Amino acid sequence: MKPERLTDKATIERYLRLDPQLHLYGLGDLDDFYWQHTTWFAGREGGEIRALALLYRGMSPPTLLALSREPERLRSLLRGIVLELPASIYLHLSPGVEDVMRTRFALRPHGRHHRMVLTQPERVQAVRSKSVIRLKKADLHALKALYEVSYPGNWFDPRMLETDHYFGIRRGGELISVAGVHVYSRQYGVAALGNVTTHPAHRGRGWARLTTAHLCCSLLDHVHTVGLNVKSDNLAAISLYRSLGLEVIADYDEHMAESG
Repeated sequence: MKPERLTDKATIERYLRLDPQLHLYGLGDLDDFYWQHTTWFAGREGGEIRALALLYRGMSPPTLLALSREPERLRSLLRGIVLELPASIYLHLSPGVEDVMRTRFALRPHGRHHRMVLTQPERVQAVRSKSVIRLKKADLHALKALYEVSYPGNWFDPRMLETDHYFGIRRGGELISVAGVHVYSRQYGVAALGNVTTHPAHRGRGWARLTTAHLCCSLLDHVHTVGLNVKSDNLAAISLYRSLGLEVIADYDEHMAESG
């Protein structure tokens, strides 16, 4: 399988739409808001795309998303592009293809993760609270302060506030809980939840459930596919998301990769 770079959105979208839940993040990254940071690699057989990988450079380190229900075809594509990738890169890989990356990189595993998708929207629509507020640019300082205390290893990009889909709860003037998005595209009808956290002093009271439910309801007014990634051993978070109507549709592994 000889790899090629793709620059045509329609061609990429046709492939991603074959499995939109698995390729939720890729579909979102077709949006103009993210597109400038993307490089797409495809592998063809018989003229048809059989594997696709996305290099996203919008954050540091850049991230490679390489997910497939057909790992052997994905392995073939990765063999063809491994030398083209940055020397330091974060990986999202379908299980069983990481050995290809080890031909160039030293991998530091960051664990098995679940891709979860909202399949029962009536569950989030049943959770209501007037205490949840929509966050704006003016809340950026408070948001960063919360992440510093409760989620220092976050993937928050301040640009995400521009999507208008970050929600929080304040107590005594302090922001104590938040739920937002990693990816949002009204054009492509997808959203990926992310950066969900509650201040350690306020956990166990259901705040994350309220903010996440409110976020999902807001998103469902504009998109039809809502999902997220969660580490497989984060049982509390998985239980929360299941209670809100999300279910696991695939597993993948995360690695930090460094070229020697």
